[in-house]
Amino acid sequence: MATTAGAIIIPSVVPSSVFGKNAPSNKINVGQIGCGRIAQTHDMPGTLQHDVARMVAVSDLDSNRMKDGKKLVENFYKKKTGSNNAVDVKMYGDYKEMLLNKDIDAVIISTPDHWHSQPALEAALAGKDIYLQKPTSLTVTEGRLLSDIVHRQGTILQMGTQQRSMPQFRRAAELVRNGRIGKIHTVKIGLPGDPAGPVFETGPVPSTFNYNMWLGSTPEIPYHEKLVHPQKGYSRPGWLRYENYGAGMITGWGQHHFDSAAWGMDTEHTGPISVEAVAQFPKSGTWNVHGDFMVKQEYENGITVFVSGGYTNGVRYEGEDGWVFVSRGSYTASPSDPVDKEKSAKALNASDPKILNSVIGPDEIHLYKSDEQHGNWLDCIQSRKQPISPIEIGHRACSICLISHIAMKVPGVLNWNPNTERFTNNDLANSMLSRPQRYPYGTDYVKR
Repeated sequence: MATTAGAIIIPSVVPSSVFGKNAPSNKINVGQIGCGRIAQTHDMPGTLQHDVARMVAVSDLDSNRMKDGKKLVENFYKKKTGSNNAVDVKMYGDYKEMLLNKDIDAVIISTPDHWHSQPALEAALAGKDIYLQKPTSLTVTEGRLLSDIVHRQGTILQMGTQQRSMPQFRRAAELVRNGRIGKIHTVKIGLPGDPAGPVFETGPVPSTFNYNMWLGSTPEIPYHEKLVHPQKGYSRPGWLRYENYGAGMITGWGQHHFDSAAWGMDTEHTGPISVEAVAQFPKSGTWNVHGDFMVKQEYENGITVFVSGGYTNGVRYEGEDGWVFVSRGSYTASPSDPVDKEKSAKALNASDPKILNSVIGPDEIHLYKSDEQHGNWLDCIQSRKQPISPIEIGHRACSICLISHIAMKVPGVLNWNPNTERFTNNDLANSMLSRPQRYPYGTDYVKR
């Protein structure tokens, strides 16, 4: 059909995809930062399953892993569309270059724990929405900074605490919040420790790996493959067991369970008023995160929380009229998750079956419902509503992990002010709320 000016020709048949819900302008262009184990087995598949997402870029400091990430995405779209040219995924050796790409709307951050807060902060400043793997941060100070910047920027940030999108965790929290076990007085959280290991020999840095940047804000030390990630395969990486890069299981899984517990306790925007702990740390070997431990936390509302590997992995709420236990059941986010399937067979249990069959009435408390964590994030990018696991709730849950870790190292009861996010009776503990950062890496050096 020609216009009256005769200058423009419009085809008589236009593909519906040009103007419909799947039009390119309606897609959310997503970049993946970190292409390791959790990215390849959880975050990338979890995002790709939603048609509104269009993964267009990957970034990793290990070029082999980055190529694997590119291949994963391109193979997905090839299988879906039948075309070898469905998408040409761009690779970035430095995620900062990805953040400069104005065509990218959002990023997923699936990096090691010591590389969570800085790229999330920079992504928010660049106007990108964010899916951030837990833990939110490795210090309370940088977690508070990230939450404040995300709120200032209006960023949609979803924490990777996907238990919120598992129906049994919402159901357990609703039962507790609606008084089905009476007044709650105790919560017991099962969380394992990590084993010690041998002394690992140093070795040459692989030519395909930017080790200096991988170290980031942490101290410069010789390269150990067992402290980074395997050069072949995607088994559980060694950095999870070294304190420069993480705090052990207290942050590795702690944020999941502390977040779930807070949902049922109605303490999502606060924290305990005291914490004390005992823990075993390796006396030899290279790995140095905590092993067996016990943490006690007391809340202003009278609830006491106990955390230990001696409890079954999950969250048990105890009230005056009974108890409710919730776990992931047989679910694992990746093949090497520390889930004992036999012990975690029951995803939801209670002292009386009548509790589980209780109907939550229309005038009672109904909690945020999400069917899938990545899908909820994408929905909220479009609607600009807050996701089920927003940054402030994530920061609060992570802070509980971090002050519990501090309590493992500082004897006695530590009194905590959740409003100021400071200890009120121990200067040594307060000095551990932040870490020195190796220039030029770290949130201290991000212009904001």
